[in-house]
Amino acid sequence: MVASLFSLSERVALVTGANTGIGQAIAVALAEAGADVIAVGRTEPRETEAAVLGLGRRFLAIHADLANTDCIPGTVATALAQFGRIDILVNNAGIIRRTDAVDFTEADWDAVVDVNLKSAFFLTQAVGRHMIQAGSGKVINIASLLSFQGGIRVASYTASKSGLAGLTRLLANEWAGKGVNVNAIAPGYFATNNTSALQADENRSREILGRIPAGRWGQPSDLAGAAVFLAAPASDYVHGAIIPVDGGWLAR
Repeated sequence: MVASLFSLSERVALVTGANTGIGQAIAVALAEAGADVIAVGRTEPRETEAAVLGLGRRFLAIHADLANTDCIPGTVATALAQFGRIDILVNNAGIIRRTDAVDFTEADWDAVVDVNLKSAFFLTQAVGRHMIQAGSGKVINIASLLSFQGGIRVASYTASKSGLAGLTRLLANEWAGKGVNVNAIAPGYFATNNTSALQADENRSREILGRIPAGRWGQPSDLAGAAVFLAAPASDYVHGAIIPVDGGWLAR
């Protein structure tokens, strides 16, 4: 009985930004739990594809640049044409720009907010229509510690992730009664491409590690359990939650 609560057999998951890092780890974890995977992004997710197919699951890659919402209708239509359903949506695609607030450009603001927040909302809207009609679905937004904190030198990233947390709660309020769960995961400091500059900065990396009770950077695989939980029947009565996976950062 408990095992069935975490089974994703016969489910279809659409994951954005699944070619590397956090998105790849989540896509593979969902496949390990039984889901077929649709990967949406700008680059070919060859490693992710090999891993998912190696688990005996179906896989579809859809090329789409989420810097622009124009790709969303075609992306959803292609996914539904190939698989007939989307049971799980993971809004993981994201970018970051680092500059002092007094020097932050409008271009850097728009680039980050368009990918991290605007496209995430409109993709969720498009997939959500299908989920509401089906009477079930799981949406997992990848938020951030900066959904709770201010951070430094990442104005548009903080704004986008704070906004994504707000949208998670709003959509949960609107869709919980329609059978659709909307929740989020807030990763802490993870060893990914987005944090490569911080990892390379010896002083900053030391400061970060000094605050993490677990004493290490997170690895993408550390998110597997939270992702499967929020995608599976085990979380059917969980709505509007933002789960930190941060090595204890927020507890300090």
